[in-house]
Amino acid sequence: MGDLRKSISVISISLLFSKSVKSIHKIKVKVLRKDGSRYSLLDVVAVEEPLEIRLSVQGFTLRVATTMRTPGHDKELALGFLWSEGVIRDKGSVQSVKRSLDPRLEVSENVIVVELSSGTQVEWSRLNRKVDVQSSCGICGRQSLQSLRNLEINRPKGAIWPSDLSLGTFSRKLSSSQEIFRKTGGVHASGLFDYDGNLICLREDVGRHNALDKVVGWSLSHQNTPTEDMILLVSGRISFELVQKALLVGIPNLVGIGAPSSLAIELAKEFDMTLLGFQRERSVNVYSGDWRIGKS
Repeated sequence: MGDLRKSISVISISLLFSKSVKSIHKIKVKVLRKDGSRYSLLDVVAVEEPLEIRLSVQGFTLRVATTMRTPGHDKELALGFLWSEGVIRDKGSVQSVKRSLDPRLEVSENVIVVELSSGTQVEWSRLNRKVDVQSSCGICGRQSLQSLRNLEINRPKGAIWPSDLSLGTFSRKLSSSQEIFRKTGGVHASGLFDYDGNLICLREDVGRHNALDKVVGWSLSHQNTPTEDMILLVSGRISFELVQKALLVGIPNLVGIGAPSSLAIELAKEFDMTLLGFQRERSVNVYSGDWRIGKS
């Protein structure tokens, strides 16, 4: 296992210096049919590459995380990751989010630097754990309910849903807007909707946590867009980390196509988030916060 981890680490480092910044990649594959015959075709797969996130404070620049992601909206991903992990808590403290100017890099597409204003308080304790992130699970096990309580976040507000709100319409819009998934079938999606059913922001990534971090980063970059009356729809299951990320940016409603975990439900109930799972055309399971749903 140790040799495998070293090999993965070497691959990640080498990819940081690579020139690939596309979100999809074409590859020739062989198809084996049940009758034993074979043929070749050109397949399209989602790109998975490391993104190194650096934090610059008072002249010091530190690598805080490396996440495996699908290239695209990387600045949003870096900003959203730092916010949704509780590392930075003041939107006004962010001076810039940009590609690295490190001269050792052939290209800078795989390194993002988030620069904070002088005197900004950084929750370094949130980062004194393993900083290499798997695209499939985000910072697995990094957070606990107690550490989230220590952030003293406010309960999300969120008004009662309009009586004519249709979640079925939401899922259809999300599905029809997933361009990378339509080409590859290999990415997750997070979509932010308003109460009128408009898809405000959609992001895709091989990692479900990354897709949501990109939405969080978008939200922070559009400070005039309130999250209080928004519904977040995710294309898969709902983990504790997804609930945490939504809470930290003030989203009161989280809906998943798949199932929530027990800890996700516990966290949603504690912070009075409206949490729904198994969203289908004619039904949905309500796990917490049903008072917002009204009669819709």
